[in-house]
Amino acid sequence: MSPKVSIIVNCFNQGCYLERSVKSVLSQTFSDVECLIVDDGSTDNTRQVAEQLMNLDERVKYYYKENGGLPSSRNFGVEKAQGEWIQCLDADDWIHEDKTRFHLSYLEQVNANNDTVFYCDYERVFFDANQNIVNTQENVIGSLTKDEFVQRLLIPDFLANTPHPALQQAMLMKKSVLTKTKFPEYLKALGDRYFAVAILMAGANFVYTPMIGTYYTKHQSNRTNSWNYMKNYYIIFYENILKNYSELNKFCQIGLEFFLEEAIMEKEEDDFERLLKIVPMPVRVLNKQITLKNQKQLQTFNTIRKILPNFLLYEKYRGNRTNKVISMLFPKGK
Repeated sequence: MSPKVSIIVNCFNQGCYLERSVKSVLSQTFSDVECLIVDDGSTDNTRQVAEQLMNLDERVKYYYKENGGLPSSRNFGVEKAQGEWIQCLDADDWIHEDKTRFHLSYLEQVNANNDTVFYCDYERVFFDANQNIVNTQENVIGSLTKDEFVQRLLIPDFLANTPHPALQQAMLMKKSVLTKTKFPEYLKALGDRYFAVAILMAGANFVYTPMIGTYYTKHQSNRTNSWNYMKNYYIIFYENILKNYSELNKFCQIGLEFFLEEAIMEKEEDDFERLLKIVPMPVRVLNKQITLKNQKQLQTFNTIRKILPNFLLYEKYRGNRTNKVISMLFPKGK
């Protein structure tokens, strides 16, 4: 008999965390679950830890695949899952013991035929280099409309004053959602964000269940700590939003202007050309002090910027002596 819920634990060289994650699945107060460990080509002890956990509980299953990235690993797990409901969980994160039961307690409030996605609040857990917890941060999402969800997802987290609202680890999805929309395998980062936009646009019904249900970890070794890595994927993310949901491009303005300013400031011509094609006009540059009405004006500004010394336009390039000279030439209030 198939389980009610399939919880997919994706793991790539995270064997040291895997036991904690899987045991949080096995300790769920709603016990009709299967736990699928998807090993995405690990070279550490992931297989050995998984085998020990399979011996511990028959609900644990282990699958190995060649490395393809997190979205590929999740899609693989979905194909293997037998449950009516799907939860995705990274191996270094864990869930509250009552998360699954609490989500499903809201079933009476939804249409059984809808593509339903339950979501909850989460806690960020910060670790130092020695894997000691150094800080925690509660992230309360609250109940959001579809428009509120989509508009927030199109703003980078570091430019928003609210938490990322569609963390996969904090969701429980009806499997029908995932038979229509897969995780985007070309997005090694920000895949959760794009996937959430895609299923919202396809009509998925997001239902808020108010509890801290997920513990989402942040390590010094996370790839998302690399600025250049994340910047590239943000641009890919926006390129695909324009390609597939052009009506949403106006809500991308905050993020696109930020990355455009970054490309101009750092003289990153490849990024500038990519952003030039997708940023809605008009745009504001130089800390929003200048408004450019069209692409021609934007290209002209970028050309002028390339021949000017960095310190004339951007404070980050100024030393104390330069700041003093500029303050003498352009005193505030004058």
